Amino acid sequence: MNIAIIPARGGSKRIPRKNIKLFHGKPMIAYSIEAAKQSGCFDKIIVSTDDQEIANVALQYGAEVPFLRPADIADDFATTLDVMQHAITWCKEQQWAVDKVCCIYATAPFILPEYIQQGLKEISAEDVEYAFSATTFPFPIQRAISLSKDGTVSMFSPEHANTRSQDLEEAYHDAGQFYWGKASAFLSGKAFFAEHSKAVILPRKRVQDIDTFEDWDLAESLFSVL
Repeated sequence: MNIAIIPARGGSKRIPRKNIKLFHGKPMIAYSIEAAKQSGCFDKIIVSTDDQEIANVALQYGAEVPFLRPADIADDFATTLDVMQHAITWCKEQQWAVDKVCCIYATAPFILPEYIQQGLKEISAEDVEYAFSATTFPFPIQRAISLSKDGTVSMFSPEHANTRSQDLEEAYHDAGQFYWGKASAFLSGKAFFAEHSKAVILPRKRVQDIDTFEDWDLAESLFSVL
């Protein structure tokens, strides 16, 4: 049994009610639910929330909300792993034969069903515990600089001060859209970014963190030209 779990707490601080704020005419969470449905990968699509309004929106777009998340894993200190372990344990208590689980973030309007499908293909290998979305940094990380409190500049990797950009190894970062994992890996707390994981590489134009109002404006602008 494959299950999608979409964490969506009600207490977002930097962008209030972010998970159900309208983004190009639809609640933000609707994009994640619709992509999960269109992927055809899941027997169940569950939204884990502590908020009844979010639950109602999730139900409207075709997800299930079989429980409300406890307050102790709905505050600013709760981790994604906390939420996933709670949801998977709940599913197992219902005697569901949970095999593979995909955490899909509620604020991922650029997510596409085909990347979810690719993640399922990767996680189906025996030696793979997780598969997650990733993309490339737009600038070589070896050329990153640090600014001190007094405004002075230093390089994080001064050994590469004179290395040509094209000679530097390309680096990748978590795209923050989805995390496939074997249920046993989530429950045992295995590390996400390790040798037992695979990355599903997304084009940079389909990746945008949405943590601030500036991020939101940028995401809306990018979405309008895709």
